[in-house]
Amino acid sequence: MAGQQTDRQSVGRRVCVGAIAGARGLNGDVWVKSFTAAPEDVAAYGPVSDAAGSRRFTLNVVGHGSGGVIARIDGIADRTAAEAVKGIELFVDRAALPAPAEDEFYFADLIGLTAERADEPDEAVRLIGRVEAVHDFGAGAVLEVVLAQGGVAMVPFTREAVPVVDLARGRLLIAPLPGLLAPAVNGESGDA
Repeated sequence: MAGQQTDRQSVGRRVCVGAIAGARGLNGDVWVKSFTAAPEDVAAYGPVSDAAGSRRFTLNVVGHGSGGVIARIDGIADRTAAEAVKGIELFVDRAALPAPAEDEFYFADLIGLTAERADEPDEAVRLIGRVEAVHDFGAGAVLEVVLAQGGVAMVPFTREAVPVVDLARGRLLIAPLPGLLAPAVNGESGDA
């Protein structure tokens, strides 16, 4: 899956593919943390823009590092200029990205989907809430679901917990596994 881990992934129909992590050297090179499957693909989809869409950057990957790449940005020629762009998230139009394989999804496509109970035949009581964000802290993707009755549940994005993703209908189904749909209370899992 490609895309950043938060609700900042999708701005309109754009997807965050990376973020400028800092300056490298004296000639304006930058470290770019890549959110693409292949780190160098952060520059593969054409020019990128900031979150507001007001600044555009053309990246040229010149090296690889841990979790990202070293890149040159057109118009940035010294360390001071490179430091000035640190922290900028880099977005591309969703249409520029390749279609995901079957049973794969861009995180940005999951945000905003209605979450429903997989075991409930009555559509009126199926609603759980809405996917607010997708996080990946290294052990796999987790959906942040804002619950209709209040609170937030963190749902692992696995086939067992989320057996159906129906982008055409704007929903996904969540299996009511024990303890899974208990909202977070003060940052910890628990009953509401």
